[in-house]
Amino acid sequence: MHVSRLTPVSAPAPSQWVDGAAWAEEVAAPEGPSRVRVDIVHFAPGARTVWHRHPLGQVLHVTQGAGLVQCRGGAVESIRVGDSVRIAPGEWHWHGAAPTTFMTHLAIQEVAGDGTEAERGAPVTDTEYLAGPPTA
Repeated sequence: MHVSRLTPVSAPAPSQWVDGAAWAEEVAAPEGPSRVRVDIVHFAPGARTVWHRHPLGQVLHVTQGAGLVQCRGGAVESIRVGDSVRIAPGEWHWHGAAPTTFMTHLAIQEVAGDGTEAERGAPVTDTEYLAGPPTA
């Protein structure tokens, strides 16, 4: 067992993965036989990921604020504190803050055996993003 007492360091999310301001803090990285990655991700109002998919799926758990999430072909869904979203393996999706609200979530995924964590797609257009509920 290892207890970490250091405050995670926030770093800007890579611009090729996020449109707008977002920061990530690594909570757990794959180590030894475990392939689990856990990050805390903070999104400024209007910030969102690009379309992407994870080979083994992903779980998002909202801890602060309100946001939006969409899977390819589905409706844009509002998410709030306490909500969890399970994204199926290989499912194209995006997630981020609502237009006027910050949002923080835990992002939990298993990294594939070959080290693949996610595949990046196209940016989410303003039209796609604004097609969601007017308030989250």
